[in-house]
Amino acid sequence: MSPSLWWQQLALVMGGGALGAGLRFWIGGQMLRQFGSGFPYGTLAANFIGSLVGGFLLVWLENRGPSALYLRAFLVVGILGGLTTFSSLMMESLMLARAGRGMVAFANLGVSLAGGLVLVALGAWIALQLRPTP
Repeated sequence: MSPSLWWQQLALVMGGGALGAGLRFWIGGQMLRQFGSGFPYGTLAANFIGSLVGGFLLVWLENRGPSALYLRAFLVVGILGGLTTFSSLMMESLMLARAGRGMVAFANLGVSLAGGLVLVALGAWIALQLRPTP
């Protein structure tokens, strides 16, 4: 990979990451206002949205040629990387466990992981349905 291609991709990742992080912040605030602070709904929503869109993009970007490198850098690594929150999921689960809410912590982990897997598969399936047949 040429250095200029790498720098272009890096710029796209950084720009997308800023957008994804802003989106995560907005989603977190909306969920907090809507449902309160008893469960980390903002992180759950961000991870579920990221899983659905990630599964879709995984299939949608297949065989897109050289432009897919730029789209993947911006959309997947950048926006979805800034949006999804594995470290937040882990820290919030630990905080729940340390606060004596171990069952809620395990529920948070289970729902997040199972739901994320289902949604990434759903996103991929949607993209397959929309892909033109050869």
